[in-house]
Amino acid sequence: MIQYQTLTLIGTSHISPESIALVRRTIQEVRPSFVALELDKGRLQALLEKKRKIRWRDVQKLGVKGFIFALIGAWVEQKLGKMVGTTPGGEMKTAVIEAGKINAKVALIDQEISITIKKLFRKITWKEKVRFLWDLVKGLFGRGEAIKFDLRKVPPERVIEKLVAQVKERYPSFYAVLIEERNEIMARKLHTLMEKHPEEKIVAIVGAGHEKAIVNLVQKSIS
Repeated sequence: MIQYQTLTLIGTSHISPESIALVRRTIQEVRPSFVALELDKGRLQALLEKKRKIRWRDVQKLGVKGFIFALIGAWVEQKLGKMVGTTPGGEMKTAVIEAGKINAKVALIDQEISITIKKLFRKITWKEKVRFLWDLVKGLFGRGEAIKFDLRKVPPERVIEKLVAQVKERYPSFYAVLIEERNEIMARKLHTLMEKHPEEKIVAIVGAGHEKAIVNLVQKSIS
């Protein structure tokens, strides 16, 4: 968790019970006027629905490849969530509930998922695709380097930095679109929120690995 002026930024794991507890406790203690989330309107709506249905407009929005990519990602999160007894995105849902209790406004600071996925498929190279498949096969057969950490907790900073460095080296397109560009978008939206409401407290919840870069970008914008 990082504090900068009126902004409290929490880096979470989307399947971690520890993250859910931290988000609830922080919002209750800080009592912010705004709770900012690493979500867009569509993902928030999907998160709050009791039973998510596959809709044709989702396929149209993401494209077939993008929709399959999103489904695989959701399936992996669901499997990991079951291992630790949580629902993926539980910390975001908790943030919305806690915001409602104190009449805080919810701000969505992430880029729309369809834009992100379309950018990724435009930018990703064949070399990265082959490398991804090869790494996947190695992982299935227990080969390659394993980075171990407790799924119930947010990974330590050194582990996150190592994972991000590996993504940057092996999948530069993934890093550019899924991490770097989104950091800039979220930082810009938080900076705008802080400028418009300089006296109001803001608690922002983002995935672990984003928070340090986002705060650095916000600081550069303000200084």
